[in-house]
Amino acid sequence: MMKFIKRFYLSIILFFLYVPIIVLIVQSFNAGKSRAHWEGFSFRWYQELFNDAAIMQALYVTVSIAVLAAIVSTVLGTLAAIGIHAMKKRPQSMMMTLTNIPMTMPDIVTGISLMLLFIFTKVERGYWTMLLAHVTFDVPYVILSVLPKLKQMNKHSYEAALDLGATPTYALFHVILPEIMPGVITGAMLAFTLSLDDFTVSYFTTSPLVQNLSTLIYSQAKLGIKPTMNALSALMFVSLLALLLVVNRRSSKDEIKK
Repeated sequence: MMKFIKRFYLSIILFFLYVPIIVLIVQSFNAGKSRAHWEGFSFRWYQELFNDAAIMQALYVTVSIAVLAAIVSTVLGTLAAIGIHAMKKRPQSMMMTLTNIPMTMPDIVTGISLMLLFIFTKVERGYWTMLLAHVTFDVPYVILSVLPKLKQMNKHSYEAALDLGATPTYALFHVILPEIMPGVITGAMLAFTLSLDDFTVSYFTTSPLVQNLSTLIYSQAKLGIKPTMNALSALMFVSLLALLLVVNRRSSKDEIKK
């Protein structure tokens, strides 16, 4: 009986989570503008989506910032993880606490804090401020993805490489990085995914002239939801779902290898 109740409860949760998304995806193929009547299957709104200059510009901003943020945060996060791992227990604990704070802090607090920082330093908000903001909240996730791999590797491997004549740089690229590469890749993909669908931080750290997809959807929703937004949302959902499945599959493989 308890087993049935648990499954029923889970089914209800999944129903309320995913049925609206399924309806949205189905409506993206509706030939008509009305959301109340089905007027036939059509790719009309997808065609209009790719012919919309504003949406294509927002797509470029979204993808380019996600890629750049993932690259920069992966480099910084990996180096930070190596540094934290090399610390003694007490400083390491303090650094991990500082690392976890941005992850537990509400996005709106992070967004407003960064906005005030840019205003205080008189930095004009736009593409580059949004990129800096995305790097800021991506780095902690990369650190937490890389640290477990550092703890798994033999702590004497790096020292052995130095004793055999390797330079610190050579040992980093040929001894440490190959060992922690699964964590680095997972962190990079997670950073890309988080950056791709961020709204709150992006909204506060950019200007109306530079919008990513999430801020564009928000601004257009005030005037009424266009059918092209259904098509755009459907594509975003499918893309993010695919990325999350890849990340989870990689994480599962890493757990099995342990």
